[in-house]
Amino acid sequence: MMIAARALTVQKSGTNVLERVDCVIRPGQMTAICGPNGAGKSTLLTALAGLIAPAGGEVGLDGTPLAGLPPRQRARAIGFLPQQAETAWDVNVRTLVGLGRLPWRAVPGRPVRAGQEADDGAISSAVRDMQLDALIDRPISTLSGGEKARAMMARVLAGEPRFILADEPFASLDIGHARDLAHLLRCQAAYGRGLAIVMHDLALAMNHADRVIVLDRGTLVADGRPEDALDEAVIGKVWGTKVRWLGEAGARALAI
Repeated sequence: MMIAARALTVQKSGTNVLERVDCVIRPGQMTAICGPNGAGKSTLLTALAGLIAPAGGEVGLDGTPLAGLPPRQRARAIGFLPQQAETAWDVNVRTLVGLGRLPWRAVPGRPVRAGQEADDGAISSAVRDMQLDALIDRPISTLSGGEKARAMMARVLAGEPRFILADEPFASLDIGHARDLAHLLRCQAAYGRGLAIVMHDLALAMNHADRVIVLDRGTLVADGRPEDALDEAVIGKVWGTKVRWLGEAGARALAI
């Protein structure tokens, strides 16, 4: 049970933005995807979700190419949170989070996989996990950037996917909610879900990820334990900055 990319190549405007990347997202692990601006992090995440077609190689879910899976089946397995998540209508938080249940609802000619009780339970759990109870009836337009980011993550959690792919979910959060989200994601991995999270904060990746993938200009530079993939030599080479790690394992800080 895994998402695996093999020799993945993605092009934009005729130029390779990812070139022959191999990586695996495993259940029970949180994998951080790191790299400088323009490294291909968001492109990799989008390809792992099956939302863009590769120019070469393939992405598979449990050995089946994503391109061959029905969209509903793929959506039940993979929850995707883009970097700039938007809503077409100014719905309230409850309705937004409920959209995460759409892959599980009945459509003509197909059996129901989850009933109202299952939907309500999943929505309530996601709202509670993201500390949105007090905002449940608020329109999305009235939320702060951080509150909206938490609501978008709750929508993903409500879908109860086997894999969660999130692009910079910490970007709009204050330090307290970032801490809470890191703990929540660790719990999701402990439940057996596989997570791939794009992160710019290297200390966050070092302290909370099980594995780190480092990209640079569309190529895979490192893939391994945080202490190996983000050692000072790799950071110096990829980010062009001399750094030093401080502190103990699990509470490391990066001195620049």
